Amino acid sequence: MAITFTDLHTESGLKSLNDFLAGKSYISGDKISKDDVKVYAAVSEKPGDAFSNVSQWYESVHTQLAKSFPGKAAGVSFATQSAPADATPAKEAEKESPADDDDDLDLFGDETEEEKKAAEEREASKAPAKKKESGKSSVLLDVKPWDDETDMKKLEEAVRSVEMPGLLWGAAKLVPVGYGIKKLTIMMTIVDDLVSVDTIIEDHLTVEPINEYVQSCDIVAFNKI
Repeated sequence: MAITFTDLHTESGLKSLNDFLAGKSYISGDKISKDDVKVYAAVSEKPGDAFSNVSQWYESVHTQLAKSFPGKAAGVSFATQSAPADATPAKEAEKESPADDDDDLDLFGDETEEEKKAAEEREASKAPAKKKESGKSSVLLDVKPWDDETDMKKLEEAVRSVEMPGLLWGAAKLVPVGYGIKKLTIMMTIVDDLVSVDTIIEDHLTVEPINEYVQSCDIVAFNKI
């Protein structure tokens, strides 16, 4: 029976996972499996001592995944640029507006009721300029080749060649499927308002020229960050 976890970015979700892992080494047995990779992708960072079972499991999965990707990592962090850029003009306008009002007061005396109302309307019109920060999602994809003769290195290069605002490719590894065929399992982080996973698959990964290497793509895990 499939195991379901929800809201692993919250304390309640981590508590549920922590209780589940009591007395267990991994999600579905004594060895790391695809289930552990899915859940690992949904946990944004190593939990603290309050969730000791999850913390121990997370470190174990992290260590084993690191062995699959022996390259030296420089470290990656994510920053949102859109919200500060949008907010700056509004803040500058707010700083300038009181000064303008003061100048009006100094030159023409007390504000009239009409001037006060107009000033209130100007302030109210500025509020929508501050946009809510767009959400992000972590997605795990299975990318399958045509056959065992497909050059998997070129396949991964072709996948990573897809670039667009709000898309960041992450770690990847080759997983045996059978009959000498391997599939590429790759992580990506997307900004929800900018990137559609369906668009990436249907308009980029499964069309020319990338479909020379890619036979199909499946979404293994999709989690909000």
